[in-house]
Amino acid sequence: MPPISDDIIRLYDRFTHGELDRRSFLESLARAAGGAAAASALLPVLANDYARAAIIAEDAPRLETFTAEFDTGDIVDEITPDAPAGAATSPAALPHAPVVAAYGARPKKESVLPAVVVIHENRGLNPHIKDVARRVALEGFQAFAVDMLSPYGGTPADEDAARALIGKLNRDKTAAKLAKVVEKLALLKTHQRMVGAVGFCWGGGMVNALAAAQPALKAGVVYYGRQASAEEAARIKAALLIHYAEKDERINAGAAAYEAALKAAGVKYKSYVYPGVEHAFNNDTNAARYNKEAADLAWKRTIKFFRRKLAF
Repeated sequence: MPPISDDIIRLYDRFTHGELDRRSFLESLARAAGGAAAASALLPVLANDYARAAIIAEDAPRLETFTAEFDTGDIVDEITPDAPAGAATSPAALPHAPVVAAYGARPKKESVLPAVVVIHENRGLNPHIKDVARRVALEGFQAFAVDMLSPYGGTPADEDAARALIGKLNRDKTAAKLAKVVEKLALLKTHQRMVGAVGFCWGGGMVNALAAAQPALKAGVVYYGRQASAEEAARIKAALLIHYAEKDERINAGAAAYEAALKAAGVKYKSYVYPGVEHAFNNDTNAARYNKEAADLAWKRTIKFFRRKLAF
């Protein structure tokens, strides 16, 4: 297997975040890897392998899983007729229903629990994020892994299509939809107004945006997500826990300004930088970037934070 250099990781990151189309990415990867054959050998390592996703089995005896839908009222994304091939439903056939669907998990025979909204990466609601929801549930919470591609008929199986669809979402409307989800959960007696959120990459950025949009959110955990503006930071009421990867130059570029804005606003927050790791270090379906030591430590801190901030 050819070595995976930092330059190749950077290149893949640019591709997955829309800076390069697939053809440009493959051409650049071939040059960086030393040829098309070497690039082909690297692709399976760079991509997510969802066969590795079920750390917690779907039928784990301690859990029950379910589906849920949240009515988001008059907040509806515009669905353009040129949605990429691979969307779960033809855009022309969609009713523009103002609904966010979610995959849920909770400990069996327990219903009165704090709620945690799990927000996916820019690949949508996939097997890895569902597994994260099950992990959250096993720690004593009711988890709701939302599918923010619900307006497009749900997350497509093709990752390229999912990323393209994510790029069509309006950030402010998405944050407003998430705010509606949190509002509805906070009003349920089963959650006692204790609602948190955790997000990864794109979802981490949406936790920042959600915290600014919904004062009912009690706690937010951000894994290497894009920061909110200083104006938005001034509206945040939730406590925040922020995880950064040392090698994640794209996201880290906004960290200092964001922390200054959070301090100025009096927001209670804690941030950690994990040395020597890449963006998406928590994603254990990605062999190129996953770092078990950092992921385990960040997870331990995440659960401790939620238990403290969401306690009844």
